[in-house]
Amino acid sequence: MITKDTLQFLEDLKNNNNREWFQANQDRYEHYKTDYRDTVDEFLAEMKPLDDTLEQLEFKDCSYRINRDIRFSKDKTPYKTHMGIWMCEGKKNTNMAGYYVHIENGTAFAGGGLYFPEAADLKKVRREIDGFYEELEAIVAEPEFKKIYGGFEKGEGMVLKSAPKDFDKDHPAIEFLKFKSFLATTQISNKELLSKDFVKDTSKKLIVLKPLIEFLNRALTTEG
Repeated sequence: MITKDTLQFLEDLKNNNNREWFQANQDRYEHYKTDYRDTVDEFLAEMKPLDDTLEQLEFKDCSYRINRDIRFSKDKTPYKTHMGIWMCEGKKNTNMAGYYVHIENGTAFAGGGLYFPEAADLKKVRREIDGFYEELEAIVAEPEFKKIYGGFEKGEGMVLKSAPKDFDKDHPAIEFLKFKSFLATTQISNKELLSKDFVKDTSKKLIVLKPLIEFLNRALTTEG
C-alpha cells in the first residue's frame, strides 16, 4: 500500500529536483522503491484474475525508472515526481491499450485506454470505429463507465476540430472519429491513496475499462 512517507518523498523531490538532494535522501528512496514494488504486486494480484491478458506481467513490465529522459526535453529536471503503474497485454513500451495508475501528492488518477497512438495505429482505431461504432457507443454508455469516467479525456490536442481525412462530417460516429487519443480517467484523492483498500477499490474502477481496452486492442491487432 501507499504510505504517507512515499507521498512526502515525491513532494519533497518535486521541490528539490536535483542530484545533490536525491543522493542525500537515498534511504527515503529505498523506502519508496519498496512501496512501489509492493503496490505493483498488489495491483497485479487484483487485476490478473479479472483480465487474463495481464497474466504474464511482472513488476518490471509495469514500472518505470525514476530518472527522466531529458535528452529532447526543455525540462531538465532529472527525476520523475510521481509513481506510474502501467498494465497492458504487451510490455510497457508497446503500442497496446491498457490500464494506468498515476500516484502523486494531490493529483493522483487512474484510468486507461490508448495515449496518442502513432498515425498507422490511429488509422486502425478509426477503421474499427467506422465499422463497429455502435459497440463503442454501448461501451461508453454503460452506467458504471459513465459514473466513474464520464467519457473520453478532451485535453489539449486530443480532439480534432473537424472530421479527419477520409471521413464525412456527417458520419454517425464523427465525435469518436475526431479523437486522436482515447483515454478515460478518474481522480484519486490522497485519502483514497492512503486507504488500506486503495488497490482493491481502484482495481474495481479499472476493470470497468476492460471492454474499451479490448475494443482498442482488437483494432490494433486486426490485419487489413
